[in-house]
Amino acid sequence: KLLNKKKWWKTPRNIAAICVPSGIIAAAIVIIIYVRITGKKREQIEEEELELRAYMDPLDSRPVSVETFLHGGIPTRYSFRRIKRYTNNFADRLGQGGFGTVYKVKLPNESLVAIKILDKSKHSQNQFMSEVATLGRIHHLNLVRLLGYCFEGSKRALVYEYMVNGSLEKYIHGQDQIALDWKQLYSIAMGTARGIAYLHDECRSRILHCDIKPHNILLDANFSPKIADFGLAKLTDREESHVSLTGVRGTPGYVAPEVWSVINGPVSDRSDVYSYGMLLMEMVGSRKNVDVKATGSSKFYYPEWAFKQVEMGEFERLREENITDEEDKNIAKKLCLVGLWCIQYSPSQR
Repeated sequence: KLLNKKKWWKTPRNIAAICVPSGIIAAAIVIIIYVRITGKKREQIEEEELELRAYMDPLDSRPVSVETFLHGGIPTRYSFRRIKRYTNNFADRLGQGGFGTVYKVKLPNESLVAIKILDKSKHSQNQFMSEVATLGRIHHLNLVRLLGYCFEGSKRALVYEYMVNGSLEKYIHGQDQIALDWKQLYSIAMGTARGIAYLHDECRSRILHCDIKPHNILLDANFSPKIADFGLAKLTDREESHVSLTGVRGTPGYVAPEVWSVINGPVSDRSDVYSYGMLLMEMVGSRKNVDVKATGSSKFYYPEWAFKQVEMGEFERLREENITDEEDKNIAKKLCLVGLWCIQYSPSQR
């Protein structure tokens, strides 16, 4: 009887009486831990996205849910795990940019996109927020479309529409066998100008791109231009005539003099105009504006040499190989004159 009493707990009913409450308690503990972990993660995501919202509009202090935020103009947010899966573990690399590596990706719906994985050391949080916030709030035919982004601590990525013909740089600097004709160049110049004008004059806040250059002009299947890479963009009030920058922004060779030193004048939307002018000069000359390998010291700095040709009225000599067609010559003349007007040293004269 004593032995049987000691084994009372081994009966099915008593085992169930012990195990069921224990199981319920264990499950409750697991649920509590899961809820707390996911809750913290959700809070972190909301904080990050609200920070992006504040970056987009610092005057808007209204509380907003993540869902409202995401569907209010900001592109879709992806997990880094999904980004890694989409890129097939970062297999098809398109190229290396200033702030990260770009990959060509085919999504499950068969559409092509370009995913830029940002360099942790070179791309600060502010630059990332600038790019997402800027592209998330604007839509224009001549601005590259941001489809999504990833923001998981130091892991950051941007998902763009894929531009099949790549950047303008490879066509005007002789890196591609396909040469753009003068009508195409004129169309690209006009489209780029429309995109810049939209940023400066048609957005709620004036947007300075701060890095206009051939590498950041992407071409779609029809060679229509789209301005890309807003990592250095600066948002300002429309009433402000100039802005203050912490440090130099942009790429040497395209940066306006006033960006290097305030002695040359205030930084403003005219600084982008200067960069656009340098872009036009390279399109006309089909070469870099500064070329140490140029034949003859007079051609070392192309804008200066081109100005001399304009003074003499010899527009056919604006390229190494003379421009013989009259229509092409007129286009070259227009592009060159506008380019020279845009790169005046004084911002007020551009």
